[in-house]
Amino acid sequence: MSHSSAHSPAEHAVDDHDHDVAAHVRTYLIIFGALLLGTVLTVAMYYVDFSSMALTVAVALFIATIKAFLVAGYFMHLLSEKKLVFGVLILAAIFFISLMGLTLWGSGDLPRNSDFKTLYVP
Repeated sequence: MSHSSAHSPAEHAVDDHDHDVAAHVRTYLIIFGALLLGTVLTVAMYYVDFSSMALTVAVALFIATIKAFLVAGYFMHLLSEKKLVFGVLILAAIFFISLMGLTLWGSGDLPRNSDFKTLYVP
C-alpha cells in the first residue's frame, strides 16, 4: 500500500469547513475587539469636556451608532440578509427620523401662559 498525499473529497470538504470556521471566528474576534474599543471610547468620552451639550450628544450617538451597526451587522447577520430586511430596516430608520424631527419641530410650541421647564440643569 502506498500512501499518497492526495486527499479524498471528504477530507477536502472537512478542510474547507475548518477554514471557513476559522475565518468566521477571526471576523468575530475582530468585531469583538472593535466593540471593546468602542466601549473604551464611550467611557473615555465621559471625561472629555465638550463645549456644548449638543456636541456631547452627537459624539455619544456617533459611537453608539457604530457599535449598533457592528452588533446588528455581524452578530445578528444582517449584512448577509436579503433586500426585504434592508427595506424594513430603512423604513424603520425613516420612521424614527421623522418622529424625532416632529418632536424637535414641535418642542417650541407651548400653550399660552405656560413656562418652559428644563429637565437638565448643569
